[in-house]
Amino acid sequence: MDKLELQKTANEVRKGIVTAVHSAKAGHPGGSLSAADIFTYLYFEEMNIDPKDPKKADRDRFVLSKGHTAPGLYSTLAQRGYFPVEDLKTLRHLGSYLQGHPDMKHIPGVDMSSGSLGQGISAAVGMALSAKLSNDSYRVYTLLGDGEIQEGQVWEASMFAGARKLDNLVVIVDNNGLQIDGKIEDVCSPYPIDKKFEAFNFHVINVDAHDYDDLKKAFDEAKATKGQPTAIIAHSTKGKGVSYMENNVGWHGKAPNDEEYATAMADLEKVGEALCQK
Repeated sequence: MDKLELQKTANEVRKGIVTAVHSAKAGHPGGSLSAADIFTYLYFEEMNIDPKDPKKADRDRFVLSKGHTAPGLYSTLAQRGYFPVEDLKTLRHLGSYLQGHPDMKHIPGVDMSSGSLGQGISAAVGMALSAKLSNDSYRVYTLLGDGEIQEGQVWEASMFAGARKLDNLVVIVDNNGLQIDGKIEDVCSPYPIDKKFEAFNFHVINVDAHDYDDLKKAFDEAKATKGQPTAIIAHSTKGKGVSYMENNVGWHGKAPNDEEYATAMADLEKVGEALCQK
């Protein structure tokens, strides 16, 4: 898929995020939108996966460590063909399989249930170790929030991954600078993030999370790196694509009302129209 197609797909993913959260009247749009380009690149370009065979043995694994941004993952899985896009409107509804956090038992394409912050990376590290022990070729990707990395368990898992030289593991940090209580640097600064991962024996790459050339270069570099896990620090804009949500911490975990939903969809329609002119 070329860069323009990826951009168009990510815009559809963003529409699905806003639609799902609006329909649920609850959820986490801000961090889902900031990670939409990362989700899109992973599922449409990077990972060895097959929506028709979600459990195929040699598939690459993905763990959404920041599980509250499930709307972003669900919207991407729907666009990729794992389940109908219309089902996004059932997010968090009673009886829906699309719960507020990823559920590996009921959602096609979800490799690990997650949501308790800090734990996803540990599961991903276990998967990567398992592949090494079994001489399996699959790679493991995990997406963390920059507020999430304030959790101690993240660094225990990272220490282990670096010590075991798990070069089949890619840790992505969605560095949008905001968490539920405000700026990450004011709450409990994790900076410098790159130096911390380097200290745990990771190969570290800083990227613009919304630039597909940057993302391609980073993931290609990760594949070429041997003897070390890779950490991609993805510098992003929280609420990306929706005018009033961008860099606004209030939209970390809040659903738009009908009027706000209409504005958000109009913003994304404009982006889509501009991409169609290219």
